Order: sequence, then structure tokens, then C-alpha cells
Amino acid sequence: MSSLKELQDLIQEKFDIDPSTLDPQASMREKGLDSLALVEFLFAVEDKFGISISDEHSNVDNLADLAAVVDKLRAAKAVPAAPAT
Repeated sequence: MSSLKELQDLIQEKFDIDPSTLDPQASMREKGLDSLALVEFLFAVEDKFGISISDEHSNVDNLADLAAVVDKLRAAKAVPAAPAT
């Protein structure tokens, strides 16, 4: 299940942006989010989903790509770690 809807709800809550006006493939900067706002949003995403977004993914600026990163991190978190041998 994609986290896209939850991300759309979160962006509406934090920045009062109607998700229906935000193309998931378009840059969030097009809706007026500057670099600081994007970092703030990434911190909110980490808190909401209980994940840590690494620096390699910190430059994601559209919801579709961010949803893919969140889904991947959530799936990895759900898989139990293999026991040490």
C-alpha cells in the first residue's frame, strides 16, 4: 500500500496545501515550498512513519518519489532482522 495519501494529508496539515492541487509527480517547490520547508516536511514524515530518511534520499522533492522512499523504508522496517551467526 502506497503512503501517497498519507503524505498528501500531511502536506495539507503542515502547509495548508490542498492535495488535489498537487501533482504527485511535480516538484513541491512549485507549490511554494522552499528548501527549509522541504526539510521541515521530511522531519515530519520521519516522525509520522517512524523512519529515518538518509541523506541519499533527502533531495526528493515530489510526493510520488517520496512515497516510494517511505514505502521502501517502511517495508524494510517491517522485516525482522536475521539473527546473528
